[in-house]
Amino acid sequence: MNIRSLTRGDGVVIGAAVVLFIASFLDLFGFDCPAGINCSNYDAPNAWDTLGVLMSIFLAGIIGAALVVVGRSMPARKVVGLDLGQFGAAFCVFALWAGFWTTIDADDAGAGMILGLLATIVLAGGAVATPLVPALKAPLVSASAPSGVQAPYGGQPQPGQGYGYPGAQQQPYGGQPGQQQPYGAQPQPGQPQPQPQPQPQGNAQQAPAAGAPTGDFTPFWFAVPVARPLYGEDGSPSPIAELAPGTWYLAVEQRGPGLIAQTQDGRRGVLQDTTGIQRG
Repeated sequence: MNIRSLTRGDGVVIGAAVVLFIASFLDLFGFDCPAGINCSNYDAPNAWDTLGVLMSIFLAGIIGAALVVVGRSMPARKVVGLDLGQFGAAFCVFALWAGFWTTIDADDAGAGMILGLLATIVLAGGAVATPLVPALKAPLVSASAPSGVQAPYGGQPQPGQGYGYPGAQQQPYGGQPGQQQPYGAQPQPGQPQPQPQPQPQGNAQQAPAAGAPTGDFTPFWFAVPVARPLYGEDGSPSPIAELAPGTWYLAVEQRGPGLIAQTQDGRRGVLQDTTGIQRG
């Protein structure tokens, strides 16, 4: 799993699952020791001593969190017709439902039950709200990387730059140097127009047809403004990965209006929507 594909919402879900796991070892119920009786040997039960509570609240929430995080990195995987993220969100909501009524029904809820209920509230909220709230969809880890890593495809590493760092000069794909404009945008009035280059005499070679890779294509780094699906090179309609904003990817080939992109884990596919991508 690529950690750079995780969002802030995924971080909330993971943190809540960790708290829920810790709460499973705490006392579920409290008790009042009668006067004159030594209660030091009394051992209050925790979630691991009560199978129903363990499965319906604590393990259901932890399993739901795992499905949500895995579903974000593998959007094409489905369970009974639902995405893994949707299936995991349902687990998280069920854990909250079971935890709420178990806490209400308890005569004296202990620290484990109360902390578990709070964790399931955060867990279910993060799982449901992440696809809807832009702040939670932001990348959890920035695109910066350690220096000294050699660039792929024969590129020369620049001093102080690492894998995924495209360089200090950043401009949109297809834009003029020194400008920030979307991919394929037209120059604005008053901006210098590029001068046409003279063609050598006798050169009858035609430009390659659409859909065929261009012979003079130079690989470059780029980032997407919003999450974009990456489709297989074989034309499969199901995405093989999702490009996340805040992460740099390598464009290795032109494919018609799209690009052949490579992720950090080595997967290659077609980015069909190149609108607004930021070139490094």
